Amino acid sequence: MPKPRHHALIDVLGAELVPVRRLLPPWLRTLGWLALVAVFAALLFVHYGDRPMLRRWAGAPDLAWAALGAVLTAITAAWAAFALAVPGRASLWAWLPLPPALLWIGASGLGCLRTWLAPDTSIATLHQSADCLVFIISFSIPLSVLLVWLLRRACPLRPVLTALLVGLASAAASACLLEICHSYDAAATDLLTHALAVLIVVVANAAMGGRLLSR
Repeated sequence: MPKPRHHALIDVLGAELVPVRRLLPPWLRTLGWLALVAVFAALLFVHYGDRPMLRRWAGAPDLAWAALGAVLTAITAAWAAFALAVPGRASLWAWLPLPPALLWIGASGLGCLRTWLAPDTSIATLHQSADCLVFIISFSIPLSVLLVWLLRRACPLRPVLTALLVGLASAAASACLLEICHSYDAAATDLLTHALAVLIVVVANAAMGGRLLSR
């Protein structure tokens, strides 16, 4: 007796299936992305050393707390992006970077009072703050490209939200790298420049990364 049509169709489709390599867990894929961040950090430490950064943190502990918040924001935002790229994961993962982001923003906000709290600190000029904007955007580009490339192997059902997290992770990581070679204490103009750079990276990723991840 010949097979029913739907059985024959299943056999034909099954014969053309190609085995798919299973994705690594989100936390492990996050470590892979952080390896590139670590390479950039190592190169900057080789060139600038760690003493200027540690000396600046010793004189202004809030900068150290802001850096810690940025590091944790980069880690949790990348982890959340990889988690959301797995079909079936709840959108609540998008809230994972919120607590460290609040620490990053809150500790950085103290820099607005820098000229009052420590009048003798070295404050960046507007031109020097613009260099920080270029630094954050420049380092965010390769970090964002790698994240989007890694996420395209998955199937993000919320591409724009996932891309927004990509931008947040890349911008936060770039802000951490800036701490290694940033020779000025944060002031209002410096912080506004950093915030503008982060906003540009996040919006650009949400626009372009969302389109790439939706294909």
